[in-house]
Amino acid sequence: MSKITERPAVAPAKSFRLDRADGKLLGVCGGIANYFGIDPMIVRIGFVAGTLIGFGSLILVYLGIALVAD
Repeated sequence: MSKITERPAVAPAKSFRLDRADGKLLGVCGGIANYFGIDPMIVRIGFVAGTLIGFGSLILVYLGIALVAD
């Protein structure tokens, strides 16, 4: 007699997508906010603050995400 084991239901992995409907420039901040379930304005403020503090290095990160995603 074979023993049947039930596998627990696993939620599908979340995927990151640019949110062009909620996005202001390219939809990167809107996509990040949707992925983590937070307000897009918080992500935008974080990017602006990080860009000012990091001497513009987050602009390259933002553009990289915009080119790679979707």
